[in-house]
Amino acid sequence: MVDAYERHLRAERGLSPHTVRAYVGDVVSLLGHVHGLDVVGSGSPPVQGKLDLAGLRAWLAAQRTAGTGRTTLARRSAAARTFTAWAHRRGYLSSDPGARLVAPKRQRTLPSVLRQDQADDLMRASQSGAAERNAVAMRDHAIVELLYATGIRVSELCGLDVDDVDMDLRVVRVIGKGDKERTVPFGLPAQRAVRDWLTDGRPQLASANSPPALLIGVRGGRLQPSSVRRIVHDALKAVPGAPDLGPHGLRHTAATHLLEGGADLRSVQELLGHATLATTQLYTHVTVERLRAVHDQAHPRS
Repeated sequence: MVDAYERHLRAERGLSPHTVRAYVGDVVSLLGHVHGLDVVGSGSPPVQGKLDLAGLRAWLAAQRTAGTGRTTLARRSAAARTFTAWAHRRGYLSSDPGARLVAPKRQRTLPSVLRQDQADDLMRASQSGAAERNAVAMRDHAIVELLYATGIRVSELCGLDVDDVDMDLRVVRVIGKGDKERTVPFGLPAQRAVRDWLTDGRPQLASANSPPALLIGVRGGRLQPSSVRRIVHDALKAVPGAPDLGPHGLRHTAATHLLEGGADLRSVQELLGHATLATTQLYTHVTVERLRAVHDQAHPRS
């Protein structure tokens, strides 16, 4: 049954491998709690009469007692609801207990972001390294420029092929969560960085066996998200006083600066590929916090 559910998540829901692993792991934990035995594999017993609302709540309570955070509990609640709905449709359950499960609210924290002057310093430092025409430096400059210019996810960046970038229109075609495609524009600085990389940098690293990936490593293979995280962390070390951010921090920064520049929420939602506007609204809190800090510092009656 778990195997069938995993195939459903991959083939029918189109979820990312990371999300599939998380959801399947949560379901294995849930069923193991309910049955008190190992339920991995297609030969697991049906859950009729064993998995109910009380069982779901007891499982979450055990997670909470073990110290699981609210964000993880919310994700595991979502995984449980997704599973029970599927099990009900397939006839494993006569009713869907997950439909009545109230999930704990996620603990929303304000993301750390760069100030605009810090973002400028980051791009200048990265550009100075690329000016040496070193292939790796040009690639790394293209990475930070694209992440900040587009706000795309690191997985989306690493998934880009050369043909996904339209240098004339200055847009990238991105395949996001759930295999949803969107088009994201970028500015002239990112255009120059990517063009330099494609013209002078990438040919130095590419081999006959290299994939059509936009970003490749020193051995010619597609660049991995872990490498991009290291590149961003290292690049930010050149900016005095800047927070230690990864690629997702540059995504937060891009969204915040767009809103500070006057972009509307719906446009930012579309650019970032958020499924709901509520996710995008988190960044309005960041901009309000910044305005409050400026007011406290500058207004005579603050």
